[in-house]
Amino acid sequence: MQIKNKIKNLLKTNQLVYNVFAYSFSAIFSVLKIFIRIDNHIILINSFGGKKYDDSPRVIFEYMKTQEKYKKYKIYWAFEHPENFEVEGAEKVKSDTLKYFIIALKAKYWITNSAIERGLKFKNKNTIYINTWHGSPIKKIGLAANSGQKILFQGSNCDIRYAQSEYEIEVSAKSGTLPKEKYVLVGLPRNDELFSVEQSEINELRKKLGVPTDKKVILYAPTFRDWTRDSNGCIIAPPIDINKWKEKLSDKYIIFFRAHYEINNILGIKDDEFIHNMTDYPNLNELMKVSDILVSDYSSIMFDYSILKRPIYSYCYDYEEYLEKRGMYIDITKELPNGICKTEDELLQQILDCDFEVQKEKTTKFQKKYVQNDGNARKYIDKIIL
Repeated sequence: MQIKNKIKNLLKTNQLVYNVFAYSFSAIFSVLKIFIRIDNHIILINSFGGKKYDDSPRVIFEYMKTQEKYKKYKIYWAFEHPENFEVEGAEKVKSDTLKYFIIALKAKYWITNSAIERGLKFKNKNTIYINTWHGSPIKKIGLAANSGQKILFQGSNCDIRYAQSEYEIEVSAKSGTLPKEKYVLVGLPRNDELFSVEQSEINELRKKLGVPTDKKVILYAPTFRDWTRDSNGCIIAPPIDINKWKEKLSDKYIIFFRAHYEINNILGIKDDEFIHNMTDYPNLNELMKVSDILVSDYSSIMFDYSILKRPIYSYCYDYEEYLEKRGMYIDITKELPNGICKTEDELLQQILDCDFEVQKEKTTKFQKKYVQNDGNARKYIDKIIL
């Protein structure tokens, strides 16, 4: 495992090594596909490159399982560690193995929210590559990022890319190599369930997650800053004083904290009656459903959460630095329902002054502009395959 990780790090950091790897293996598989015939009834799926069994690919798969018309299809789910997942209705395959690449060459359909080719380029022209992606962009991505992110090796472009607004299509098309006509404005399948949340479900989730009956839930989900490291490569702790949050909010609220694992580690969040570390909780939608307020910063979770029409606050203590180093597509000081807060005191006061009816109107206005679909994205797969 250590050797594999060292190889991965080398490929990520050394462009020459990566190019040699990518072009060499792409050529090998491009030759191999000459001898492999596509099977029109094979579907290959992964999520986040094989790291998870979730997000929109899982929603599409679970919808397909309920439909008799998909019984004739052979479905493969690819994982980096197949032993960690139970998937009924599909055969598991380990990523980066010869079997994985042979299945990819045989499959008529690829479904992913990230990439299938594992950094290579070998898609058969008759394979239909479906990418749901994993969120609408606020911060700049790809070649558009201020930090000069580069695409070291461009894999095959997908044939169909899901989107949930005209805004998303515009900025995504400008940020990569996929033309606008490849995008379909159908929404993200993972968000379908957020359009029809019943109070009974929320009540059950509150019991499941141990939420006190007299408290509301704040979901705090900050994004990751990849430049916030010291000279030794260690993550610099963000300016968050949990004790201050507890002093101001604990009478009425509890916190569900969900962050990148490195931020989680450096802050050392420990569960108590006020804050609950949900970084490893497997179902983000459940956390959104049960939460009364969202606090984030530059994350696409704000688009998804807006479907629930609940208060959204943005704590951007490093706004100027983030704007300079990464860049954003929209002026979040004006576009987000409540603009931004640059200090903890400002954020905490906004939460204390929260008028839920007023906030509902603000979030609804934001949602109508940035999430333009109706909660049936999972069914669009019928139009593609059938």
